[in-house]
Amino acid sequence: MKKSLVVLLAALPLTFGLTGCVVSVGGDDDGHYSYDFNDREYDNRKKIASLQVNSSFGDVQGRLGVADFNEVYQKDGESIQVLYYRTNRKHKDGVTTKDECTPLIFKNGMLVSWGDTAYAQL
Repeated sequence: MKKSLVVLLAALPLTFGLTGCVVSVGGDDDGHYSYDFNDREYDNRKKIASLQVNSSFGDVQGRLGVADFNEVYQKDGESIQVLYYRTNRKHKDGVTTKDECTPLIFKNGMLVSWGDTAYAQL
């Protein structure tokens, strides 16, 4: 009985001392996610602006990372590959679509052009 009373008296202040404590993990709104998208879009625009025509596919992918979309096809005997990187949010749904991306066009493994105008000329 005496041992139980000592444990109870020791635990009671700890229990009341922690009452009302709240630990917040991860924020309380979508602002955090919006910031991540905006930051990523800005970084992609900055990296794309510094690209050079005739850069290799490996070099570009190494600088920009994994593309949001990737298309590969053959046209007139040439291998065409298009990488899409998110650069401009248009929809607030959290899903990346091609109209929010900048296309980078490669022919036979070399960067030849980028942007919507270049893609429209394919």
